Amino acid sequence: MTEQPEEPRWAALSLASTIRHDGDGGVADDLDTLDGLRAWLDEAAPLLPGAPRWEASEALRGEVRALRGAVRALFARGVRPGPVSSADADRLQPADEALALLNATAARVPLRQVLDWPKGAAPAVRLEPDPRTDTLPASLARAALDFLAAPDFARLRACTAPRCVRYFVRRHGRQEWCKPSCGNRARAARHYRRHRGERDGTEGAG
Repeated sequence: MTEQPEEPRWAALSLASTIRHDGDGGVADDLDTLDGLRAWLDEAAPLLPGAPRWEASEALRGEVRALRGAVRALFARGVRPGPVSSADADRLQPADEALALLNATAARVPLRQVLDWPKGAAPAVRLEPDPRTDTLPASLARAALDFLAAPDFARLRACTAPRCVRYFVRRHGRQEWCKPSCGNRARAARHYRRHRGERDGTEGAG
């Protein structure tokens, strides 16, 4: 999973990253099986503090994958006019449908007002889901909505390395790739193209 703070909204980026390069030139889906869903739930658990342990099922897997499709569609909308991930660029869900799905799923679980009043500080009210009725889809949908509305979203980019299909949040102004290995692969590809072009030009001149 992409390195990120342990805050609920980052579960949206983790969810989107379950679509990834498979190492052989194709695309892998980490949620393709129930075991894959279970592994991702264990990995993403720190991003959803206080959440219950969810029982993996085919119905839940279908809902999570549908939410992922909505998240990736809105990620693509957010990074344009820059490049979008090649994994689903030709079959993205319409953005209005994606947003409607997230809103409807997030609304399944009522929020309650909770008063915080730390010693030496002013009282403040926050909203949190009713713990008796929380569900994974609603938690993920709320995380996605929070991520889309957060300042971090303005720095979201699609990795431009060959074959990479991940989205990432840029940590500095010149960052092009989601991780160092992608940067190494991109530089190697540029080097190969440059030298092939020089070789082809030399051969053509003869």
